[in-house]
Amino acid sequence: MKYLITGGAGFIGSNFIRYFFNKYPDMSIINLDKLTYSGNLENIRDFMKNKNYIFVKGDVCDGKLVNKIMKNIDVVIHFAAETHVDRSILSSGVFVKTDVLGTQTLLEAAKINNVKKFIHISTDEVYGNVLRGYADENYPLKPSSPYSASKAGADRLAYAYYATYKLPVIITRSSNNYGPYQHPEKFIPLFITNAMENMPMPLYGNGLNKRDWLHVKDNCEAIDLVLNRGIDGEVYNIGSEEESSNIEIAKNILKILKKSYSLIKFVKDRPGHDIRYAINCHKIKKLGWRPKVKFEKGLKNTIKWYSENRNWWRAIKKGSFKSYYKKQYSL
Repeated sequence: MKYLITGGAGFIGSNFIRYFFNKYPDMSIINLDKLTYSGNLENIRDFMKNKNYIFVKGDVCDGKLVNKIMKNIDVVIHFAAETHVDRSILSSGVFVKTDVLGTQTLLEAAKINNVKKFIHISTDEVYGNVLRGYADENYPLKPSSPYSASKAGADRLAYAYYATYKLPVIITRSSNNYGPYQHPEKFIPLFITNAMENMPMPLYGNGLNKRDWLHVKDNCEAIDLVLNRGIDGEVYNIGSEEESSNIEIAKNILKILKKSYSLIKFVKDRPGHDIRYAINCHKIKKLGWRPKVKFEKGLKNTIKWYSENRNWWRAIKKGSFKSYYKKQYSL
């Protein structure tokens, strides 16, 4: 079997390839990644020389390139996306281009080349605010940011290719992922790395926004299960069903690192900031999946990874992220 992984130099994509090669060492993978600011060759260095692995630097919006790659592909797992909500508020166009048009380019090539399976990686943010209860897969989509709206568009476009062309598409909507190799602009690694350097930890609003936090390894296992046992045309929520508020996480990070709570700096809330995300995961559990990593343990292990890989995240923070970070949070 030959797999195309898009965005495989990013956070979840690189973790998935690593997981996949550990479980299926004889599988062939082509990794298509544009290497934007969030794509990092350091994330994939440990398997770059694998005989069953090929890296292609390219854009998912490049129809000619995508079609050429897709000619010998059996399965597509589509991670590639612009994902940072803050950046989408500042500049929405690139999100629409990459997340929607890029997805359409891949779907069209998959249709033309009779791909056997197309796994589209979506997000629970497409549901928007879930103030009470839990969103199952039939919950209305009410995205609140340009990022989540672009992902909702891609999500429904993927389904449309199943409904119209019978392309074997399956969609996953996972909750907030965390773990190793996550870009330090994201909430948990930003707060971990800032705390390590005794820098302010910018907390939006009152810090009471709640999220379901899923360890990236659990997500990788869920995607693998959906790939092998999921039903075409279906959507599967993937979450830990462990909610935490942002301020609780900030305080836990500081407690583990033995730092002062005074590092927390409350900043002006971002526009359209959803209060709560919460998903019902009964559907994927019926396939036999359960999250294995409890958040308390996963957070400690993640802090340990960032502590042991300071050169990795310091190099990123010294780059273009530094000026963006200062501008965004006025620190």
